[in-house]
Order: sequence, then C-alpha cells, then structure tokens
Amino acid sequence: MARPLQVLGFGALAIDDIIYVDRALSAGKGKVTKRAMDHGGNVATALVAVARLGGRASFIGWLGDDPATDLAGAELERDGVDISLAPRHADAAPIRSVIMVGPDGDRFIAYDDDVLHGTSDGLPDEVLMRAPVLLIDGYATHSERVVARARVLGLAVIADIEWTVGPATDRILAFADHLVLPLAFAREYTGEGDPATILEKLWSGDRSAVVLTDGECGTYLRQKDDAIRWHLPAYKVQAVDTTGAGDCFHGAYALALAEGKSPLDCVAYATAAAAISVTARGGRMGLPDNRTCLAWMAAENAPVPLPIPAC
Repeated sequence: MARPLQVLGFGALAIDDIIYVDRALSAGKGKVTKRAMDHGGNVATALVAVARLGGRASFIGWLGDDPATDLAGAELERDGVDISLAPRHADAAPIRSVIMVGPDGDRFIAYDDDVLHGTSDGLPDEVLMRAPVLLIDGYATHSERVVARARVLGLAVIADIEWTVGPATDRILAFADHLVLPLAFAREYTGEGDPATILEKLWSGDRSAVVLTDGECGTYLRQKDDAIRWHLPAYKVQAVDTTGAGDCFHGAYALALAEGKSPLDCVAYATAAAAISVTARGGRMGLPDNRTCLAWMAAENAPVPLPIPAC
C-alpha cells in the first residue's frame, strides 16, 4: 500500500543551549570558546535527519496549542518535518537542555524534562497508517497503547531507549521489533558486557533486528533469518561535536528501513550518516544529505561489515 509518509515519530523535542569549552570535560574547569542555541531531542532530530536525507517524516507527539508561540514545532516544520498530524495541548512544551561540549567533541547533557510526553492515546489509526515505520524513544512509556496499536497495524517500530523506568520500559522494548540501542544502556539493562551475548539476550521471536551502537567502536547487529552476528566498524573521522549523532543514526536507519532495506544495509547507511554528522557543531548542523552518505559509503576506505566471532 502506498503511503504518503515514510517515518512517523514521537518522543523528545528539545531546545538546547550549547556551551563549547577549551578543555576536556574531565578537566574540572575550562574557558568557554563559543555559545549557541539549537533545537534538538532524540526523535525530533532523527526526523529532521530523515528530511535532510530526502525522506518524508512527520512528528506526531504533543505540541503546544498555540502555533504562533510553538518555537520547537515551527523549527521542525522549517527543517522539512510535517507537524500537521501532531496533537496539541496547552501544557505541551519542549525539554530544555544545557549541553557542554569539549574540544574532542565529547559532551555532557543536563536537561529538564518536566513536560508533557508521548502523544495522545486518541491518535487515530489512519494517522499511524500514513507511514510504514514508527520511531520512538524512552518517553514512549507515556503512550504504550499507541505503540501497541502501531504494531498491530503492521508498522515497524524502532525503539531508541537510553534509560529504564522499570516494567513500562520492559513493555516498550517488547513492543519494538527493531531495537536500536546504545551499547552502554544495553549493558546496564541486561547485566552483560559482551555485545554478542547482549544481542542474544535481547532477541525474541518477534524481533526483526537488535542493533547496538558504540560510537567510534562501531555497531553490532543481529537480524532475523541470518545466522551471522555482525559488527560494522565506524568511519575514522575527527569529531567536532557528537551531539545528535545517535539521533542521526536512528533517522537514517528508519528511512532505509522504510525504503525496504535489510537491517544490515540500514546500519551501513546509518553509520555513514552519523559519521558525517559529528563533523559539524550542533545537533542538526551536520546532518547530511543522501548524496553525501552514498559517496562516503562508496569510498575505498569505507568500513565493511565483519562477522562477530562465534563464542
């Protein structure tokens, strides 16, 4: 069935105050070299990445009830993300974050997320059916019924989870058929250290893929109907700012999945996109276009997937 959109998403929508400093974050103190304001949020930035890559994305989470003062929603729209399907509420507001970035691109994020999360439980099925892929983050615990309906309707659900709030997070992880998780969280969640072991522990018969991202160390993957467990090394780049790199990865993965690519091909595309994104400051400034991603993937030094050795 032809659908007007490719990726739907609801989750974190943020306004970030970014402070760049001249020393490593572990140094204790340092000089401010630059200040900036940017729009961010896991799902919001991932959807912007979809749009930059040429895809059709829509944010379906809560937005403020007054479009004239809804700065975060307006910014999404300027970045090419559809917001016409999003429910609106007087209490809706973006998360406010302060991000400190060191000279090596490493960052620390302090955030105030005491806002309305998730989306309306009354979101119609016809809205969910407008795209084949739904992208969610840890705040989806506020809208479990919407995620469950999406799976029943046949959408691929990609979960970007970075923390747990207990049983509600367990249920969200169970709903998702594509777990695309930071390795650090997966280690904490499973109590295991080895990526291959974690892939097995997070697997279930309902999964299509489990993906573990580990920054400059690359990505680990198990995909359905494939006996091989894969490791895709990262590109060798000089990171300027890693803010939003994971979000870019999720957006690129979601778009490739919507286009019918296998999880391994989705990971390869997302790896290139995320590598490009860290070469510019801010969470969205470095988000790449499709042509640039394909050029990086075609380069002689592009990383290739390697089987993880069997235990």
